[in-house]
Amino acid sequence: MAQRVVITGAGTINALGHNVPDTLAAMAEGRCGIGPLDIRDVDRLTVKIGGQVRDYHEETHFNRQQIALYDRFTQFTLLAAAQAMGQSGLTFAGQLADRSGVILGNSGGGLNTQDENYRAVYEEGKNRVHPFIIPKLMNNAAVSHVAMQYNLRGPSFTVSTACASSNHAMGQAFLMIRSGMATAMVTGGSESMLCFGGVKAWEGLRVMSKDACRPFSATRNGMVQGEGAGVFVFEERDHAMARGAEILAEVVGFAMTSDAADIVMPSKQGAARAIAGALRDGGLNRDEIGYINAHGTGTAANDKTESAAVADVFGAHADNLMISSTKSMHGHLIGGTGAVELLACIMALRDGIIAPTIGYEEPDPECALDVVPNVAREAKVDAVLSNAFAFGGLNAVIALRKA
Repeated sequence: MAQRVVITGAGTINALGHNVPDTLAAMAEGRCGIGPLDIRDVDRLTVKIGGQVRDYHEETHFNRQQIALYDRFTQFTLLAAAQAMGQSGLTFAGQLADRSGVILGNSGGGLNTQDENYRAVYEEGKNRVHPFIIPKLMNNAAVSHVAMQYNLRGPSFTVSTACASSNHAMGQAFLMIRSGMATAMVTGGSESMLCFGGVKAWEGLRVMSKDACRPFSATRNGMVQGEGAGVFVFEERDHAMARGAEILAEVVGFAMTSDAADIVMPSKQGAARAIAGALRDGGLNRDEIGYINAHGTGTAANDKTESAAVADVFGAHADNLMISSTKSMHGHLIGGTGAVELLACIMALRDGIIAPTIGYEEPDPECALDVVPNVAREAKVDAVLSNAFAFGGLNAVIALRKA
């Protein structure tokens, strides 16, 4: 028998806040966390803005030995995981530890560590690097450290599918619990690519805005990168109920598709199949969905393609849907973005607050949806979707219901 899956813990650190309450308050206020980058050699960049985590000092949270092992993306993951685990109230020992694991999304791995060490070797001419550079920069570092910290001995791995990494990771965690393979899973994603090399590489794609992220607006001119982490505890509903856990939301559906078309241009058909698949998997009718957290990158191609896919799937109900992109506030966390965006979905279900799409200036006829422009909205919704559509044409959509 398929197990029902619920969320019993959430944690985050991102450009809007260092925890969930601060992040949700910023989303509800429509506050922008994007600003001037404070990184080395920023004067050599043409893109000088990002959703950077401000007022962050690693030595406040970690000792010297830990800092030698933890890249910035791993640090963010561990801080978000501590919040999620604290809220869930779970401790892992015995059979529960064996039946619980970690699946996280990440795209760039320890890019800060790579950047620092390439600079040391190539620019400064050093012939030796720290012996822990490989375990510090590997994409699975965050997963391994979370597993070790909380004694999670079950299925544990990293998913790397560019901008859909977190949704793919959370989808895998959901499927494992639903199938009976696991009782609880720590899941979500993280990213920290806001270093000189990371931003310089993204500049080459010519998809970055130099001034602001304006999803769905006719004046949009590109995406803005962010950084941070979102981590959740997914759990068998019966297990959570038996121990009297607070349930934040229920995960009911998940779907994945591949465009199999182009390495960077999105496909309406691929996105639409993922959206329709998540509805079907969750046993949801189209008119049950009240809100969609859009992928909404702020690029010309993504926003019109996503709008067309939503219109195709929902038909006349598309006019009744609220759809917003919180990337306008926290930036695009690439591999970690879906995890932070899931917080907006939980806020919609629990608090009846729909996060806005800020920076919206002019309607685009090719994005003719209710994008909740600039100001949050109070509304009762019972079911929501979270969209993620990645470079390489890899799509992942999650469906949630009110607890």
